[in-house]
Order: sequence, then structure tokens, then C-alpha cells
Amino acid sequence: MKVLTIGSMNIDHVYSVDHIVQPGETLTTGGMNIFLGGKGINQSMALAKAGAEVYHSGMIGEDGKMFLDACKKYGVNSDFIRIIDEKTGHTVIQVDKNAQNCILLYGGANQCLSEEFVDDVLSNFEKDDILLLQNEVNLLPYIIDKAYEKGMQIALNPSPFDDKLLACNLSKISIFLLNEIEGWQISGEKEPDAILDTLQKLYPKAKIVLTLGKDGAVYAYENERLKQPIFEVKAVDTTAAGDTFTGYFLAGLIDKMPVADILRMSAKASSIAVTRNGAVESIPYRDEVENELKYSE
Repeated sequence: MKVLTIGSMNIDHVYSVDHIVQPGETLTTGGMNIFLGGKGINQSMALAKAGAEVYHSGMIGEDGKMFLDACKKYGVNSDFIRIIDEKTGHTVIQVDKNAQNCILLYGGANQCLSEEFVDDVLSNFEKDDILLLQNEVNLLPYIIDKAYEKGMQIALNPSPFDDKLLACNLSKISIFLLNEIEGWQISGEKEPDAILDTLQKLYPKAKIVLTLGKDGAVYAYENERLKQPIFEVKAVDTTAAGDTFTGYFLAGLIDKMPVADILRMSAKASSIAVTRNGAVESIPYRDEVENELKYSE
């Protein structure tokens, strides 16, 4: 089973700050680093590092060729990445002394997908292959509809949540991977159990993974609900925590692991990622995660 991510690639400009800047405030930073990021590529890298066969598809500019090198380095197939005459997407990220972050996103080449490009990419995949999506590229409703016609399993991380998602037929989604805020935005509920109750009524055929920050994560499918606490660590940068969890969760499903074990592996991988700076660079390999789990038993 193959995984295709049609998703974003962003050059992340990460600034270390004492606190997140306030309106009207000028703030001196404690440092600045440039990392490869974007929810799409982060999740592809997490899948690859977790051992999955993953193909990444999307658009970059001439300034983004380092993504091709990173794909080769980390084992992501880059055959469906196109270089176009547009700036690569980029972000400005503030990370405060408590490892909390805020992100300003410029879409750039990520917003330049065409229907012809999507059709060409999807023609290389089959029924039951997994398509992983986020909301940092254009044409999301079209991509979902075409993948659904092919019988692909569609996994969606609905982030960032905006009007583009409202145009999507979410009943075609096989797997939702979302946090409390996104759960509230879709369901109108704020309590985790209420979020899951509503989502299961709206999308009864979908598997749902709801991440809850310091309260861990909950998996819901049909009559089953499983909770997974976090592994407590000293966080340095939480930027890639959710993307790491997503990649490892899907890799576990592909390997047909018991869901309880998948959740535990995904939580451990995320706990390692937040102890490191950056996005792609912070995601651990599976052997490291499995070794850490042995020590946690």
C-alpha cells in the first residue's frame, strides 16, 4: 500500500522570542534559524521515517530545490514535485520560552496546483492507496472528489481551518486527524467527548484521531474509543508535534498494528520531536522511537 501526500512545502523562518509579539510591539529575537517545513512535507517525512512508502506531490519555486535533496535524504519519493515560476511557500514562526509558537504563512507555489496536475499525479495510484491531505494547498475539494472516485482512502488533517474546507465534501474522508481547535471548528463542540460524538454522527464511516495537547489523544471508530496520554518531556519546539503524530499513526495503520500500539508509538514519536528545534529535522526515525518505547515500559 502506497501513501501519496499532496501537500505544502514551506521554508520556515523560526525566531526565538521571550514571548509572542503583541500588537504594536517591537521585539528583539534571541535567534533565527531557517528550516524546511510545511504540514504536507512534515507529514511525508514522518511517514518515511516511520517506515512507510510515501510519495510527496506539490509545487516549489527555484528557491525551494533543497526540498528535493531532503526527500532523497529521508526516503520520500519526489517524482511528483514540480518546480514552477513562483516563490516557494514560506512561514515566519515565533517560538517562545515555553516552546509555544505562532505562525504566519505565505502560500506561494503551494497555491498553484492545477486540475491537470492533480489528475496526472492521481493516475499513478490505485484503489485503497492512502491520500494524505492538509489545507495548505489549493484545489482541496477537487483533489478529494477525484481521489474518492478512484477508491483511495483519504486522510485529512483539516489545518488551517477556513472557508476552503467548508467547500469540501467531508463525508468522503476515511480518516480525520485533528486537534481540539479544529474539532471545535468542524463540530461546534469544545469538550473532547462532545467533539467525537458529533463527528461520529456526521461522518460515521470515518476513523477519528483527536489530539489534545498535554491531555494526549483519543481515537474513535464505530463503538471503539481509546485514549493515549502524552510522554512528558521538556519541550523545546512544538512545531512538528502534530505532523509527527499523523505520520506515525498512518504508518502504524499500514503495518496493521493494534490501534492502542499505534497511538503509543505516535505519542512517543511526538514527544521526541518536541525536544528538538525545527520541523523536518526534529522528526525521529522509527528505530529510535521503538528503542525509547522499550525504556518506557
